[in-house]
Amino acid sequence: MSEEEAERVYTIPLGKVLLSPHNQRSKRAINMIKEFTRHHMKTEQVKIDQDVSHQIWARGIRHPPRKIRVRMVKDDDGRILVSKYEKEKEKDKEKEKKGVKPKKLEPKKPTKPEEKVQEKPKATPEEKVLEKTEVKAKVKTESAKKTEKSKEKKLEKKDETKTKPKTKEQPQKKEKPKENPAKKKETKTDSTKKT
Repeated sequence: MSEEEAERVYTIPLGKVLLSPHNQRSKRAINMIKEFTRHHMKTEQVKIDQDVSHQIWARGIRHPPRKIRVRMVKDDDGRILVSKYEKEKEKDKEKEKKGVKPKKLEPKKPTKPEEKVQEKPKATPEEKVLEKTEVKAKVKTESAKKTEKSKEKKLEKKDETKTKPKTKEQPQKKEKPKENPAKKKETKTDSTKKT
């Protein structure tokens, strides 16, 4: 047989697996791969590689993949081996045979302009003490400014509440209590009895 017919690469659609019950989907996917292989390679003896089986069963029996890319290789005996298709590994092997090393893809890092850091001469202990006191003084002034600002804001809020005119609440109308209809009837009946 020629090399072209001995090895083929297919993408097997497994979407119809979803029509079968939940607890039989991965089993059905394996059977569909075998059926597809028998139909396209024209032989009955099919063996599925362990990698393909692991790929089908990776997400459990209920959720097999929708499609799978496989390589089908026909032996001299007429048996077919269905294995996982790995395009990148083939290219790497071919390049190694030729003597070219495969390029490894590295994630691109955003380039930032590098800032040049000038080395300062080592300071004497006296200079270090002076620097520390200066830093402490700056921190104190900054914290003092913050507290002053917060005090000013509080005062402004108090002033705003004082200057705002208070809205007078409208007095609610007092409703007259309704008389019971039974009392009205009694009064009518009393007046009729007198005459």
